[in-house]
Amino acid sequence: MSDNSIKLTSFNPGSGCGCKIEPSKLHEVLKSSNFDPNQSFDKLIVGHDQNDDAAVLDIGNGQALVHSTDFFTPIVDNPFDFGNIAGSNAISDIYAMGASPDMALAILGWPIDKFGSKMAGEVLAGARESCKKAGIPLAGGHSIDIPQPIFGLSVTGRVGIGELKKNNGARPGDLLYLTKPLGIGLIATAMKKELANDDDTKWALETMKKLNFEGAELSGINGVNAMTDITGFGLAGHLHEMMKASNCSALIDYDSIPKYNYPRLKELYSLNCMPTGTTKNYIAYHKEISKVNGEELFVLFDPQTSGGLLISVDPKDKSKTETILKKYGPINCIGTVKDQDEILISLI
Repeated sequence: MSDNSIKLTSFNPGSGCGCKIEPSKLHEVLKSSNFDPNQSFDKLIVGHDQNDDAAVLDIGNGQALVHSTDFFTPIVDNPFDFGNIAGSNAISDIYAMGASPDMALAILGWPIDKFGSKMAGEVLAGARESCKKAGIPLAGGHSIDIPQPIFGLSVTGRVGIGELKKNNGARPGDLLYLTKPLGIGLIATAMKKELANDDDTKWALETMKKLNFEGAELSGINGVNAMTDITGFGLAGHLHEMMKASNCSALIDYDSIPKYNYPRLKELYSLNCMPTGTTKNYIAYHKEISKVNGEELFVLFDPQTSGGLLISVDPKDKSKTETILKKYGPINCIGTVKDQDEILISLI
């Protein structure tokens, strides 16, 4: 028999993408996995060693198969919203490679004795809604009965090899764009602590459910040199990975970074709503980032769930890029790329 008095978000202190294994520990995991960098697969274009958003396989005729898996613990208590957000987040990995999704499979871990079958069905219904918006089927999946709820999708898509976007192509002189405001981690923590107001909750749900359609459209622009989505490692972490992979550094205008109601974020920070993932991200990346104050820290390192796209664009294609971005929301140019130095990210 299910117990409706138990909240979904009570099962993990790091919910949503904030429950990711911290970067340093993840590197230890991969190092211990017997990965052989000298072993090659001719048709594998992108593997896990490149810290990109999805794996990519050459399937011939100039086409690539793009595949990703993403799942996490509940970030909200409403099961439909949980499924919808998890679905949008997983599909984003495909858009972040410039690809269009084709199909999804569900990954469900569910404590049937605590929450029952009906609630699990509501989670799946939320994911179906995300897939419907993306124009793809939720074609099946796998489920297990475990003590802690988790949910996500395995998503497959396709893209022309020449239009594939990776996170390692940023070039000095590029402009950097961010498509969604930051602050999800703080708001989600406030929701869990019942400190979020109606405006906070409405913004968070709308932002996390929004699909990153622009990623597939941007694939046709040659000057879009690199792209990734912002999730559990925060803007600082994912920008750090892009710059390191591209052998570049970034200059970021902090005031230009889109943020949810900044005074409200500062208020929630003062109420101890900063998620644990923020501190983990700071510890992992701060050595190669210019010094930040407390307010900058809780924004830059805030773990996002189903966050926006970070895009590195050659200035010659600025107009084409902004025309596409304008179709889906405000245009937020947050900085530029420069030659690499010891500091990978500097605030100006």
